[in-house]
Amino acid sequence: MEPIDIRPEKLAEEMADYSRKLGKGLENLLNTTEIDTGVTPRQAIYREDKLTLYRYQGADGVTQNPVPTLIVYALVNRPYMADIQEDRSTIRNLLNEGQDVFLIDWGYPDGSDSSLTLDDYINGYIDRCVDVVRKQCDQEKINILGICQGGAFSLCYTALNQGKVKNLITMVTPVDFQTPDNLLSAWVQSIDIDLLVNTLGNVPGELLNWTFLSLKPFSLTGQKYVNMVDLLEDETRLKNFLRMEKWIFDSPDQAGESFRQFIKEFFQKNGFINGGIRLGERLVDLNNITCPVLNVYAEQDHLVPPDASRALKGLTGTSDYSEVVFPGGHIGIYVSGKAQKTIPPAIGRWLREHV
Repeated sequence: MEPIDIRPEKLAEEMADYSRKLGKGLENLLNTTEIDTGVTPRQAIYREDKLTLYRYQGADGVTQNPVPTLIVYALVNRPYMADIQEDRSTIRNLLNEGQDVFLIDWGYPDGSDSSLTLDDYINGYIDRCVDVVRKQCDQEKINILGICQGGAFSLCYTALNQGKVKNLITMVTPVDFQTPDNLLSAWVQSIDIDLLVNTLGNVPGELLNWTFLSLKPFSLTGQKYVNMVDLLEDETRLKNFLRMEKWIFDSPDQAGESFRQFIKEFFQKNGFINGGIRLGERLVDLNNITCPVLNVYAEQDHLVPPDASRALKGLTGTSDYSEVVFPGGHIGIYVSGKAQKTIPPAIGRWLREHV
């Protein structure tokens, strides 16, 4: 290991450089306009309560898959992570792969939504959005791409509505919620979720956000802001950083009743593994999923450990199950340059093989 250079003149030089970066960075921050959210042209084709269903506009001249793909995002964050900037957009790259892409934006629940159940979300909102997409594209069945919690919802939906789903893709989706390396699950097991929801009603997005950040407190709450000094001079890199910050802290509140059910049925009872998940009067059985399934997960995911996602293999009734592994993390699978070069093309190829 090389010795640390602590000569006075070297330290003075580094401090001067640090001050210069801060000065230029402050100037760039003051000149920064409002940070955009979502970059790909889209059209709202359906609205209900807080929900908006969007259809994205692809590039001219790209041969389009006649079977549309509906993205079901998680409730706990905003879906523009999948379309964060021009060169880091999963949605744009899926369009470039010839996919006809739709997305459910859940919006921001308020007090009037506190009694919404998982049945309302899955057999209500998702089912009606699926029917809108089917009608608009004149298709009996559509593809569904579920992201994180939205992947768990998509598994439930497909198990109960297999006749409407041609292909199912799950991305960084938890299936086994009690793997030994799942720190979030370990925290959740002892929570009195009834007391929490009965006290708060809707669960504040800020509470959940700080819970997620606390999983990696040094790198997610301190180190990144120290490292930020090195990119303040570059306006493009600064805007990219601010886009990520905006997304991280743009956390909708969670409808109390559905949050209660999700924690109990999925985290505390591990319902996909042990069975017993009930939506309304219907029991979820993953063995009823007989369509082709593509499971995409990240090797360094701290929110959905690889084993939590890989557990899907063998739980469904399909004979056509495939996996795509990304050597990165839960967010990197959407925003890293390497992911954009590999994940959307892999999904595109798989969908073209399953038209």
